[in-house]
Amino acid sequence: MPESILRDSSERRRVERRTNQIIAELTLPEFRRIALTSLLFTIVLFLFLWMVRTVIIAGILAIIVATYMRPFYKWILRMVHSSTGAALLTILCVAIPLIAIIVYSYIELSGAAGYLSKNEAEIVERIDAALRRLPFFEGKSLTDQIRNGVLAASNYGSKLVGGIKATMAQIAVSTAVFLFTAFYFFTSAHSIAAYIRGKIPPRYGEISNALERNVRGVLYGAIYATLMTQTIKSIVILAMNLAFQVPLALVLAILSFVIGFFPIVGSWSVYVPVALWLGIFRDAWGSALAMLVIGFLGNTLFMSMYIRPKIAAEKSKVLNFYWMFIGLVTGVYTFGLVGVLLGPIVIGLLKATVDTVTAQGSWKLLDADGDTAELVIPK
Repeated sequence: MPESILRDSSERRRVERRTNQIIAELTLPEFRRIALTSLLFTIVLFLFLWMVRTVIIAGILAIIVATYMRPFYKWILRMVHSSTGAALLTILCVAIPLIAIIVYSYIELSGAAGYLSKNEAEIVERIDAALRRLPFFEGKSLTDQIRNGVLAASNYGSKLVGGIKATMAQIAVSTAVFLFTAFYFFTSAHSIAAYIRGKIPPRYGEISNALERNVRGVLYGAIYATLMTQTIKSIVILAMNLAFQVPLALVLAILSFVIGFFPIVGSWSVYVPVALWLGIFRDAWGSALAMLVIGFLGNTLFMSMYIRPKIAAEKSKVLNFYWMFIGLVTGVYTFGLVGVLLGPIVIGLLKATVDTVTAQGSWKLLDADGDTAELVIPK
């Protein structure tokens, strides 16, 4: 009996030391174990991040797509009654249109690059003739400079196929990571969420809830605003291309949708060259001016710089217009294309941390016995 009491008492003290540990009470073996475990964890984490560094963006995008396609996945699940089948059908519904768009764009761009290389002399002559009609270039010949520019564009187009072939291995690996990550999150979302919540100690519940709430809000706002504004801008580009009878109208609209994710350097990379083409090769300077004005005022200034952060801020209910604008712009130039989401997420996490740490309602202090004491701050 006394041995049982001593064993229970020892076990209780061991549990208390593990759950309410004070640094001064650490023994040397416990400190060595903590140091060794931390070092091992750091090494393994570094090796893992180094291993997935080239495909980590594909994994992040897969998690985001799986999260926001989950209602569609549940709708299919109610019909097929199989999580595996529903996940596969959901992925196919997303992948097949994307593959069709990529193949169509590749075929059209390859044809345009071939035309450019075959008609280089004619293109140089027409550009030179158009520039000579301008007031500042009257009587001047820029044939050599124009030929160098056209040759560079032709070489870029001819290298398009080779560049795609050179990165085929990375594209295949990134695609596989994207598909399998999305499939895993479709079929195991509840177990993943339960595992993550189970690893968070209750004492950090307040800040973890704030982080989760802010991340969910800014993600929803950024995705909703980006997709809406990109769709509208691409429709505007497509409408102008069709109205002015521009070749590759649909491909240019798709290209505008993709590169328009960048808030500053975006769809102007499409409508400015198209406007120059209208003026030089069609001698339609009125149409060119209309495309420049509509593109700059409507797409670049109004949609990208104002409407997108405004809608994102309103839908997120976390950040205001200014901080959402900062997150969208700086996130892209720091993290690349995925920075459209990571930028607002970082600022949302910062806001949640600051709000939790500087909360004025009460401070929760942990006393020596592990109980929670509340210190009310008088207002």
